[in-house]
Amino acid sequence: MAVRKIEHVGIMVKDMEASIAFYRDVLGLVLLGSLDHGNGTVKLAFLGTPGAEETQVELVEGYNGGLPAEGKVHHIAFTVDNLDAEIERIDKLGITFIDPDITTLPNGARYRFFYGPDGEWLELFEPAAAK
Repeated sequence: MAVRKIEHVGIMVKDMEASIAFYRDVLGLVLLGSLDHGNGTVKLAFLGTPGAEETQVELVEGYNGGLPAEGKVHHIAFTVDNLDAEIERIDKLGITFIDPDITTLPNGARYRFFYGPDGEWLELFEPAAAK
């Protein structure tokens, strides 16, 4: 049996509303749904790209207020059509970049990392042009 897709990437957050606003306003994701986990403390929110049916990002609030190291996600990559335009757009929003410049891979793909609201690493990724 082969893996068919990535279901979601879970990110522990301190402030659900602030994190939803960040992923919506900075990355253009849409809120697909939210719910209480059922234990009275954990809240979940599911975000995806506009028009997509599958969940791409799961935000988890209340699991552990200290945002522990276990299960820490290194980064999430988001595909963009025009990396330069997206960097210019989010730079105006006051986003802090990790990399000083765009990195170009040997195949022509380009990317740049930046911080999310809880210090998580996020990546804007522009695939190499098809040959």
